[in-house]
Amino acid sequence: MRVLFLGDIVGRPGRRAVKELIPSLQKKYDPDLIIANGENAAGGNGITEEIAQELYSAGVDVLTMGNHVWDRKEVYDFIDIDKRIVRPANYPPGTPGQGHVVVTTKQNVKVGIVNLSGRVFLPPLDCPFRVIDTILDSLKTITPVIIVDFHAEATSEKVAFGWYLDGRVSAVIGTHTHIQTADERILPKGTGFITDVGMTGPRDSVLGVKVEQVLTKFLTHRPTRFEVASGPVELDALFLEIEPESGLTQAIERVQVIK
Repeated sequence: MRVLFLGDIVGRPGRRAVKELIPSLQKKYDPDLIIANGENAAGGNGITEEIAQELYSAGVDVLTMGNHVWDRKEVYDFIDIDKRIVRPANYPPGTPGQGHVVVTTKQNVKVGIVNLSGRVFLPPLDCPFRVIDTILDSLKTITPVIIVDFHAEATSEKVAFGWYLDGRVSAVIGTHTHIQTADERILPKGTGFITDVGMTGPRDSVLGVKVEQVLTKFLTHRPTRFEVASGPVELDALFLEIEPESGLTQAIERVQVIK
């Protein structure tokens, strides 16, 4: 089976990139499943129900999230209902939403999708290494095809997490830092890995934010309002070919489209 995972969608420019570029990506890669990180889809922070539906209409099947999942208060109104949104599973018990889902492709392949947050330089949630062990105990009884979005800051934590899950999941895909890394590979036991898949949003920016605002912040150390940049867009993604019976990755390709 074929999976396309889109890097963090940033604001209106990112959503425009999704709508304009997914048709050509579908033609080229013919994915059975399209997953995207949507935690920055609403003005650069959080997500709304309207924007989630906009992305589904554009061809996205499942949205993963991250540390900005709660930035829009309206998320509490629909995150329990929308079973296509996956927030970090290592939030405390009782947190709204779901940390993992199982979807079925048109080819009748069940795919488990897990979202976890790192703890280095991010809020100290439950240990993602221990939480994933618990999740895998249940998911493995349903399907061997399991894709993990590890939303983390530190490169070392992401790489360690990939090695921890090698051979146990189909892929570990890093998100959050918005810069696409050139280390995509299939680990020795068959797990596809990339430290960070990158960003879908304005190219002439600092992680999606207007350059001048970020420079002001660095130069003055004063509070500065951040706004999503405009101009040309880029879509960063990862393409995976996964063997449905074993759940292991057979091919991996880093994707970047600039428009």
